[in-house]
Amino acid sequence: MNRLLVLLVLPWFGACQPTPQLQRLQPNSEILALGDSLTLGTGVAPESAYPAVLSELTGLTVINAGIAGEETAQAVQRLPVLLQRYQPELVIVIHGGNDLLRQRDEDAIKYNLATLIERIQASGSESILVSLPEPGLLLRPASLYNAVAQEYGIPVERQILTDLLGDPRMKSDPVHLNEPGYRRLAEAILAKMKDSGAL
Repeated sequence: MNRLLVLLVLPWFGACQPTPQLQRLQPNSEILALGDSLTLGTGVAPESAYPAVLSELTGLTVINAGIAGEETAQAVQRLPVLLQRYQPELVIVIHGGNDLLRQRDEDAIKYNLATLIERIQASGSESILVSLPEPGLLLRPASLYNAVAQEYGIPVERQILTDLLGDPRMKSDPVHLNEPGYRRLAEAILAKMKDSGAL
């Protein structure tokens, strides 16, 4: 097989890998939504933030643990308290956007995301990771998210935020979503939860 064919086949092969499977959530399961302003729901009312919409779609309790402006290093510090307090069955991690915008070292971002996943797993919880796009004129998912997800064998929603943040119709300002955007985000996470067997 020549090198060009290998380069064409490998990305396709990676994209076709089955979604890692999670334990099925029960009716009394709680989900922790960990993130920054995209989790908090900046730009919309609290009931339109994606955790509230996801709760509506699933019928499960979804705790909004988003803090505007937070970076991954700060999330690493506060996560243990959240895990101890809520003892969630599933943690949805949407983090690193502020790190990328502020041009933090990519290895440091990856290390912090890996630490978040390790702490979630050590607590007995499971996780889904959502990719953020690399800043630029032509948005594309930052490759570090896929790398972390593959290393820890967890589901990753790769594309939705790149699509939404590249669509002015889905945004309330240059870096945040509007009501339709947050709903689309919740729907994509719901689909990933179903693909992974959590629902």
